[in-house]
Amino acid sequence: MLAELSGLHDVLALQALLLEAPLPGQVDVLAAAETVMVKADSAAAARRMAPRLLAMDLTVQSHAEGALVTIDTVYDGEDLAEVGRLTGLGADGVVAAHTGQVWTVAFGGFAPGFGYMVGENQALEVPRRSSPRTAVPAGSVALAGNYSAVYPRQSPGGWQLIGRTAAPMWDLSREQPALAAPGDRVQFRAVRELVEIAAPAAPAGTSGHAGVESGLRVLSPGLQSLVQDLGRPGHAGLGVSSAGALDRASVRRANRVLGNGPSAAVIESVAGGLRVQAVGDQVLAVTGAPSALTVVTPSSAAETDADDDGRPDEVRTVPMATAFALLDGETLTVGAPERGFRTYLAIRGGVEAEAVLGSRSTDTMSGIGPAPLAAGQLLGAGATTTSNVVGNPELQPDYPDAGVTVLDIVPGPRDDWFDAAALESLCSQDWAVTPRSNRVGMRLAGEPLVRSRDGELPSEGTMAGALQIPPEGQPVLFLADHPITGGYPVIGVVADYHLDLAAQVPVGGSIRFRWAPGQPASADTSHNRSHDSLDEVSN
Repeated sequence: MLAELSGLHDVLALQALLLEAPLPGQVDVLAAAETVMVKADSAAAARRMAPRLLAMDLTVQSHAEGALVTIDTVYDGEDLAEVGRLTGLGADGVVAAHTGQVWTVAFGGFAPGFGYMVGENQALEVPRRSSPRTAVPAGSVALAGNYSAVYPRQSPGGWQLIGRTAAPMWDLSREQPALAAPGDRVQFRAVRELVEIAAPAAPAGTSGHAGVESGLRVLSPGLQSLVQDLGRPGHAGLGVSSAGALDRASVRRANRVLGNGPSAAVIESVAGGLRVQAVGDQVLAVTGAPSALTVVTPSSAAETDADDDGRPDEVRTVPMATAFALLDGETLTVGAPERGFRTYLAIRGGVEAEAVLGSRSTDTMSGIGPAPLAAGQLLGAGATTTSNVVGNPELQPDYPDAGVTVLDIVPGPRDDWFDAAALESLCSQDWAVTPRSNRVGMRLAGEPLVRSRDGELPSEGTMAGALQIPPEGQPVLFLADHPITGGYPVIGVVADYHLDLAAQVPVGGSIRFRWAPGQPASADTSHNRSHDSLDEVSN
């Protein structure tokens, strides 16, 4: 559900109410400049939220008050003099104004730990730089518009830099990784120098693989292979998306076959080429895009000598979606998919990896989770099992090929930025999946969609399945590692039951969108209008 409000004060009020007293089925809350997005655990729960959101009294003060965080800052930023000129305060006046008020973290976004802070007055309202920097140092204290923020890590940015801090804004070793989370208050304190506390060094000789006695050795990771599970929902306010496997049904299927828990970590591989070797006897299953699975027993372990041509003594194939043994020293090669795009290799007990925010999944957008697999890496077998036996082989669904795949979509929340001709064009043409696609989003190519409105949309929450339309008019279909906020209008959202299918459309394939059953194809019926401060709710 996306609630559109009349101002930041109401955004903060609604966010506070939802965090203090979550609605039934509420999974995540993401505030932005003029909206609050609420994620639910089911479509039914989301539909029940609309009337409750519209009935909320935003004049009632929340009883919850965020923590007060003090951030020591050296005010020597490259743009301090320019900010002094723009505001008429001078450099010293800027420092006094910045330290002389309490800032509130309104919402997160851009990067994990990056909090948009609003002050008690508008004295420091300044525009972004006309030319953004390609690299802003970690710890930079900055201003843009009505907001202040601290860059948690080095990244590009166009905000005005007024100082720097050594405060660790994002630290995964803490129970609450963000130093200042949405709702917290921040007091900046001017200091002449910063005291940096070095993180404790890791004990010598601990590589993370030395203790692996049972698992898999990666001989070749293929094009890209990542550790994935069902993701880490509930952290959007910290700037972290749910991430997780793109084809969730395939992960559940592989884990069911092996008697694992449904969210046991697996290996997600793209376009084949993954090759692993068993360290100790293992039980595996492969699901997802149908591919040739070849098991090779080394000649040294076989009963007969190798052939004259050097081929191994034993080569066998194993079926998809079926448990099979990979004995110590044997290798498994996953071939190029016959259809579809992504395969999932599961090991009984799950892939052992460190959990970050409750998940072992790799988020390619934020850099959270295990690094992409590399040749020579050892992966341990975990203990995430729910049964002492493996399951029966399972049927796999049909997977898309290079032809046209049809995906159901629901309109909005910003379909009213497009006229009837653009909405018709969205669903009347085939969109090609370009090579620029990745886990963040699928970039599509076709006849451009033209907006009926000028200007830009204030950044607001987004979700997997959202169809963003940049100014060029070519849609971007957000996938699991998408940015949590975006400023391009979302014309529609792929129905959740088709997201797994979308993830299996190969590069070079085509997508055709159609309005989901019961969904209108026009903008004027996809919103529920209301009154007062909570202006609009859409799903």
